[in-house]
Amino acid sequence: MELFPHQDRALDETYQHNRVAYYLDMGLGKTFVGSEKMWELNTPYNLVICQKSKIADWKQHFEEHYPEYQVIVFDQQAIERVPPESVLIINYDKVWRRPELKKLQHFTMMLDESSMIKNEKSNRSKFILQLHADNVILLSGTPTGGKYEELWSQLHLLGWNIKKDLFMKQFVVQEWDDRNQQMKITGYKNVDRLKRKLRKHGAVFMKTDEVFDLPKVNDQIVKIAGTKEYKEFAKHHIIELGDELLVGDTAASKKLYLRQLAGVYNQNKLQYVKDLIDSTNERIIIFYNFKKEYAALTEMIDGPTASINGDIKDLSAYEEQENSITLIQYQAGAMGLNLQKANKIVYFSLTDKSELFEQSKKRIHRIGQEKPCFYYYLLTAGSIEWRMKEVLDQRRDYTDELFEEEEM
Repeated sequence: MELFPHQDRALDETYQHNRVAYYLDMGLGKTFVGSEKMWELNTPYNLVICQKSKIADWKQHFEEHYPEYQVIVFDQQAIERVPPESVLIINYDKVWRRPELKKLQHFTMMLDESSMIKNEKSNRSKFILQLHADNVILLSGTPTGGKYEELWSQLHLLGWNIKKDLFMKQFVVQEWDDRNQQMKITGYKNVDRLKRKLRKHGAVFMKTDEVFDLPKVNDQIVKIAGTKEYKEFAKHHIIELGDELLVGDTAASKKLYLRQLAGVYNQNKLQYVKDLIDSTNERIIIFYNFKKEYAALTEMIDGPTASINGDIKDLSAYEEQENSITLIQYQAGAMGLNLQKANKIVYFSLTDKSELFEQSKKRIHRIGQEKPCFYYYLLTAGSIEWRMKEVLDQRRDYTDELFEEEEM
């Protein structure tokens, strides 16, 4: 398989390592680097753990480029015997429910989007950390989402057996939070030393702008007119909309309904999207959060529509028709998709997760893109969306706790 020079360089830098992390920016081809490293390690068995939406892509990748492997999607059925020269593919939500994997020996384990094990106390992370892999390959464009405290599980798999308390003491700045009566992370320290240590343990960091001159990025902030319903709910925390009663009796519910009142319940925003679609015959990608948004958008769109969400994965309209509209729910499609046939993304609503936000932008701004990329951020005037965008631009999550602090 012919690789790009930067991919060859990543493999050369880690030739002596059997535990590696390819922290390559989205669009630099981590899939090819990781699978080639797996092939070089040449163990009898191989295990790929990925998101559910990526299983079919990994299966196709190995069948197309590595026909010598027997590819097995380890999904519903139990497997009595794993044949040699095989690749087992399983998703993160299923892996910890397959205790027979603990019996697997002499294998290479590859984690696609290794940030999925950032919480070392989760079932998936605890299970993966207990597997007896001879070799480990970690793949991620955003290994921490800007939070270095979430690296510890990945460090452990790379063979750096530093204790969590010591890691936090050396690299994380904390201070006491009187309000919540606990330590609060306020920053990071010794970051260059941390990166040097990671490289020593087989980690490669690579950014797109170090490798390719990709087209220009253009951010368009669109101020959408607010509504009296938003103002009323923001003031009283309760509102009746037709047959629906929205009650913001907790910080989480109030934050949720403010987001929805700025989005799907704002007819001004829906009308702007319709006008934008009507103004072009080119492909448009729309990111959204909630099922109600999907329903409202699909009802409004007349032309060919592609969808990626928890229930549907159908990109046929995107692939085949230049005037298609592709609706993507963040959790289902912000990571891993190659959508560089389009050069316009509309953010109908914002995610509150920094990692998903950063990943979503790379769906079109990647290798193969020849046109300038346009991002339309539709922000309702006077709404929560402006603060969300500000926090996301700082590469931080907009948490319920942060929302509550700002309200107070």
